[in-house]
Amino acid sequence: MQAVDLSSHPGHLARRLQQAHHLLWNAMVSQEITSPQFAVLNALTAEPGLDQRTVGERVGLDRSTVAEVITRLLRRELLDKERDPADGRRFLLRLTDEGSRTHRRLALRTVGMNRVFLGPLSPDEQQALLGLMHRVADAAEAFRLPEDAGSPAGP
Repeated sequence: MQAVDLSSHPGHLARRLQQAHHLLWNAMVSQEITSPQFAVLNALTAEPGLDQRTVGERVGLDRSTVAEVITRLLRRELLDKERDPADGRRFLLRLTDEGSRTHRRLALRTVGMNRVFLGPLSPDEQQALLGLMHRVADAAEAFRLPEDAGSPAGP
């Protein structure tokens, strides 16, 4: 069998884009706060008082990943959690003052990073790429198994 041309494999290209994003993130945004951690801060800036499960849904992180991200942000004192008065089993999350300052600072930096990341493309190409990425990512959500289902539904 011959070698496969990986330049036509979307997963390979997605991994290369992720590597480029990671390098730019570390160089231009933060070496301390990861992109998923920023996504959680951003979600709680938009909607303070969400529970952990809802934050994960908003930013596209699975249960175990969002739990780890939130634990790290709590340890860094960028988040506070309080028991939900309506449901004592749930905790509601809010940014601390330091979390808000961190979000503001990083949000400004992401603008410059995104300019560099998408710089090789014209404005129309940038919009087209983002639209296509949204379509593929949204369609890929159907591949996820419900976290509390025992097995996938049959044909």
